[in-house]
Amino acid sequence: MTSFRVERRLGYRILLWMLAVALVSGTVFSIAQIALDARRVAQSFDLRAEQTVSLVRDAATQAVFSIDSDLAQQVVDGLFAQDAVHMARISHPDDESLAYLTRPLQESLFRPLTDPIFERERRYRVALTRPSEPDTQYGFLDIHYDTGPVAASWLERALVNLGSGIATALIIGLALFVVFHLLLTRPLWRIVQSLKQVDPARPDERLIDKPTGHENDELGLWVDTTNNLLVAITDSQQRHREAEDQVSRLSRYDQLTGLPSRETFLSLLAADIAEAREGDTLLAIFCLGLDDFKSINELYGFHTGDRILQTVAERLAGRFNEARFTLARLGGDQFVVVQKRLRDSFQAVATAENLQVCVGEPMPVGKATLTITATTGISLFPADASEPDPLLQNAEQTMALAKSSGRNHFQFYVASVDREIRERKQLEKDLNEALARNQLHLVYQPQVNLETRQTIGAEALLRWHHPKRGLIPPDQFIPLAELNGSIVAIGQWVLDQACWQAACWASAGLDIRMAVNLSAVQLRQDTIVDDILETLARHNLSPGRLELEVTETSFMSNLEDAVGKLHRLHDAGISLAVDDFGTGYSSLTYLKRMPVQHLKIDKQFVQDLLVNDDDTRIANTIIDLGRSLSMTVIAEGVESAEQEAYLRQRGCALGQGYYFSRPVPADEFAAFVAGFNAQIVENNA
Repeated sequence: MTSFRVERRLGYRILLWMLAVALVSGTVFSIAQIALDARRVAQSFDLRAEQTVSLVRDAATQAVFSIDSDLAQQVVDGLFAQDAVHMARISHPDDESLAYLTRPLQESLFRPLTDPIFERERRYRVALTRPSEPDTQYGFLDIHYDTGPVAASWLERALVNLGSGIATALIIGLALFVVFHLLLTRPLWRIVQSLKQVDPARPDERLIDKPTGHENDELGLWVDTTNNLLVAITDSQQRHREAEDQVSRLSRYDQLTGLPSRETFLSLLAADIAEAREGDTLLAIFCLGLDDFKSINELYGFHTGDRILQTVAERLAGRFNEARFTLARLGGDQFVVVQKRLRDSFQAVATAENLQVCVGEPMPVGKATLTITATTGISLFPADASEPDPLLQNAEQTMALAKSSGRNHFQFYVASVDREIRERKQLEKDLNEALARNQLHLVYQPQVNLETRQTIGAEALLRWHHPKRGLIPPDQFIPLAELNGSIVAIGQWVLDQACWQAACWASAGLDIRMAVNLSAVQLRQDTIVDDILETLARHNLSPGRLELEVTETSFMSNLEDAVGKLHRLHDAGISLAVDDFGTGYSSLTYLKRMPVQHLKIDKQFVQDLLVNDDDTRIANTIIDLGRSLSMTVIAEGVESAEQEAYLRQRGCALGQGYYFSRPVPADEFAAFVAGFNAQIVENNA
């Protein structure tokens, strides 16, 4: 605190001002008195001269009239009886002296001061006349007064008056200062001392005491107001601290689930790494991403999605609440779990399996029950990274890579992950140029009526022949095209080529229905219906010869919009099929709303048909469901006669797979149809 010097104090300044005002006031008042006294002294000279003249006028007139020099001299001598008279003279009208007497002026140190005020000498001249002849002047009486003695007396009084006036004013000023000090400055000083003792961190713990005698005046009111302000400041500080704590918590913890946020998790992970490094143990980072969570949000609403996230967080916190686990929510549908003090990576496998089971337990949502799955990416310390950021990043990259190849499984980070990601980015770049460089082409896989053994349709399948990498599987580049939006242009090209080919076959007398896949991204386009109908018209292809296959997840993005567009396509005469049925969120609710004629059993259920009981039951359920809804069921991935026979016996209408034919170019497809149908005719014969 800056030192409080004496000259800065209010009392000191008030004292100086009071003394200055008192000094000036006393001086002015004394000067006024002295001036009045000087005026009175000046008037006394005139009065004395007038009285003196009155006494000697007659005698002086008689002396002049009778030209009696002795009498005149007696009059003059009588005048000099007054000490103040400096010169006296009686003279004739021609100014000739009849009697004259003078004496020196009294010298004094103060005459240079008093002479300008009273004059050095005051002169009086009176004409001598007789009462009987007032107009006749017989002579003059001159009297000169020395002002020195009277001025000295006046000066003495003036000095006394000045000194006493100033002294009186100073005494009064000091008295007022004492009163002011007692009533104001001393209480203020005590208030200041009390304020110095107030703790800025807790202002209300030591409030200011009211000065004695000032409980009900302005100082008391000021103290009350200041105390109220201190209390208000304390309340404000408390609310500010609570707000800071709340903001800190919001920044450190996820508001929805209560788990630590990403930033907080990274600091916790740094501490876990330090502990693992010190104890020479392993760490495992499990990055979980809920599968197809966006579709759940869109189908059931964001409130349900939030409740699912909260339930997952509660399960994780309940199952993995030991000291060797650290949990957090990274954002969106992603969670992270850290397992500490591992001996080897096999322990991490067990934990990953437990995580899958924990998340995958049925979850009641309103009146429905959902089964949520998660895909997990795993990175290990110190094998994969030694710092928090890259360790978490490796787990996240691994999870993203794992999701691209499936769901409801876990995958460990390996050194090739970075290379795969870079190759994937390069592949995405090449895909954007593939269409313009004529690297894409279509092949066609027959769809066979299992009852009549006739080829009734073909599914147009997209292939990409990369100039360096050769033939790239569709499950590698189709997801990339959907992510970057190029699937719209590619899908339109596929539709155009397939319709052209179907028109060519129709012209050649080949009665084949063309099945074309329609991605979720395409279905979301506002002009998709018009684009499809315009393509049919351009190639003069009947809408009945086109079948569009849509996946279950494509419905989820915007159910109402999808229903409207599919109804328009159905009304135009285009057949619709649900592709990969059974792999998504199969729901009778939306299936009944869709104008769908065909259900396609995903090949993963057909491949293990008659081998895996679960897959067999699922395939049978889909066939029965299709029959009950009057829908044609198509089985994908038929690879053996046993599968074909079983599906036909169970009532599956159509089959598609390598048992009949691999996907082939258009010319080979026409040859296959001719040969296959001819063989059926021959066998029947």
